[in-house]
Amino acid sequence: MQQKVRFQIEGMTCQACASRIEKVLNKKDFVESAGVNFASEEAQVVFDDSQTSADDIAKIIEKTGYGAKEKTEDALPQPEETAHVSWRLWLLLAINIPFLIGMAGMMIGRHDWMIPPLWQFVLASVVQLWLAVPFYKSAWASIKGGLANMDVLVTIGTVSIYLYSVYMLFFSPHAAYGMAHVYFEAGVMVIGFVSLGKFLEHRTKKSSLNSLGLLLKLTPTQVNVQCEGEWKQLPIDQVQIGDLIRANHGERIAADGIIESGSGWADESHLTGESNPEEKKAGGKVLAGALMTEGSVVYRATQLGSQTLLGDMMNALSEAQGSKAPIARVADKAAAVFVPAVVGIALLTFIATWLLKGDWTVALMHAVAVLVIACPCALGLATPAAIMVGMGKAVKHGIWFKDAAAMEEAAHVDAVVLDKTGTLTEGRPQVAAVYCVPDSGFDEDALCRIAAAVEQNAAHPLARAIVSAAQARGLDIPATQNAQTVVGAGIAAEVEGAGLVKAGKAEFAELTLPEFSDDVWSIASIVAVSANGKPIGAFALADALKADTAEAIGRLKKHGIDVYIMSGDNQGTVEYVAKQLGIAHAFGNMSPRDKAAEVQKLKAAGKTVAMVGDGINDAPALAAANVSFAMKGGADVAEHTASATLMQHSVNQLADALLVSQATLKNIKQNLFFAFFYNILGIPLAALGFLNPVIAGAAMAASSVSVLSNALRLKRVNIE
Repeated sequence: MQQKVRFQIEGMTCQACASRIEKVLNKKDFVESAGVNFASEEAQVVFDDSQTSADDIAKIIEKTGYGAKEKTEDALPQPEETAHVSWRLWLLLAINIPFLIGMAGMMIGRHDWMIPPLWQFVLASVVQLWLAVPFYKSAWASIKGGLANMDVLVTIGTVSIYLYSVYMLFFSPHAAYGMAHVYFEAGVMVIGFVSLGKFLEHRTKKSSLNSLGLLLKLTPTQVNVQCEGEWKQLPIDQVQIGDLIRANHGERIAADGIIESGSGWADESHLTGESNPEEKKAGGKVLAGALMTEGSVVYRATQLGSQTLLGDMMNALSEAQGSKAPIARVADKAAAVFVPAVVGIALLTFIATWLLKGDWTVALMHAVAVLVIACPCALGLATPAAIMVGMGKAVKHGIWFKDAAAMEEAAHVDAVVLDKTGTLTEGRPQVAAVYCVPDSGFDEDALCRIAAAVEQNAAHPLARAIVSAAQARGLDIPATQNAQTVVGAGIAAEVEGAGLVKAGKAEFAELTLPEFSDDVWSIASIVAVSANGKPIGAFALADALKADTAEAIGRLKKHGIDVYIMSGDNQGTVEYVAKQLGIAHAFGNMSPRDKAAEVQKLKAAGKTVAMVGDGINDAPALAAANVSFAMKGGADVAEHTASATLMQHSVNQLADALLVSQATLKNIKQNLFFAFFYNILGIPLAALGFLNPVIAGAAMAASSVSVLSNALRLKRVNIE
């Protein structure tokens, strides 16, 4: 049986490390698939658990030279690790200060600021023989694994500088005269700058993953639980399904549940993307992670931990952020050959410079600069960093992509296919128009009042819609007597102050409808009304558009996306809705198979198609589309088939999803361009001697941080 497990990977320094782990795992017969995300430092492995176990997979990863720990739901970067990194970094930077002062002195003619060569040797030895050891370990593990990483470049470069300087200081002919030219500062400062870059990279990666951290913080650690008739504060891990829990004003909901008593308002924005608080009262649902902004409720827990919507979202986000977009293959292929190619270029640089200039010291400096400036990290971070930030931004808007491939595909969408009922419309009838018979003595309010009086005795959706319309107008609905339902025709009752009132089909109320100019009467369900045998009016009831549908369609069209409606409803109704929204392509009487076939036609015509639906009948078309979106709360099969879920049941979220995806793909392309451009420009400059090793090390560190900083700009991108 297949099992999917996520591992936290320790010790990766660049994309080559991730590629190595992937390569090793995917060679195993019992591994179905393995993907390693350098930015999130996470591996996702699908394997046959009848042949191996998660522990065995971890051991395989560890044999390649990296740490592997099975990831739990609440796994977060450990603060002591960050503190340890900071401690090493502070010591490195402290040792760098005297070297920096000496270099500054050289620039202004103050040679007395230089550290004596012997002290340079002592400080450099502390760095090379102690503080740089993690680089050596990583490089050796990488070489043993058969794939060189960035630390191999740093190790070769800095050790070469150190050994050369030691030779010049103690063993060269110039040593006896105190005239040895040493370059200890180059190795020390390269290690310092690279370490600083790694630290900033680590911090920036944590920032890009903060969407998951925010979700983790939504669940309270202590909750009020009723135990044997008393309220007690218990840790969240002691709560069980069926327990009664109390959430007061300002507290977060600890579990999904059903409200037993109390009322108030809850902020569910992190879960649904809906910015307005939701009203909560007895019989309603509460979601783990929601914040009670007003009032208090007592609810019975129905789902806990990973089984809650919040837990499911956390798992989905973690998997999605750890997945790879197809565009990442560009960086993966480059990373696979990057380090060996750089070592080759450095060797050629050394030989060519030595032959041309006749000075092997200069040749060594040029070669080391090539080794140090090359940065596979920037390539490795370009795609996953943008994906992580883009996913987080989508989550804030209530959009849940299943994986990075879906997000990349959504960025290319130029045609959107929408179901009508429940997607564009509310999915329930509402009063769209009211007709009062001339000279009947009834205006719209009076007609609504007595019609609602009769219909309050019925359970039909049309009856409920008329009652809701009267309530929305603030009308006082009178009492009735002797209500009788005539199956297939309507309902009649004695209404206080109005006599016998009938509501139902036109013939039941003896009403002949006139010709209407408003198209809604031709597609609506009609409820006619009579009082004491005289027809007095009628209601046109139709499935009303959602409040933000027109705005959403406008946004899609503004960005050059063609919009199609495909519905099982009759053609007239579909065309009426399309006319209201300004949609040119309307298809009615569509079976599930018809919808899927039409989607395939659009794809064959060169369109990248997004399908949006919420019903079982939408599943075939959802599966046929390039990328598909299901409305949360719709049919399970639709959600399982779709590439992404819209939490607010709003087409406006679809526009948000497409625009976030476009912004993310644009950011990825910017990152890849920068990473390739940096290396294409930097390596030749270093080879020609325009950059010394120190400047090269600083530039290499800056390149990774720049890519991550650019990815973080996605948080501020306006997608309106």
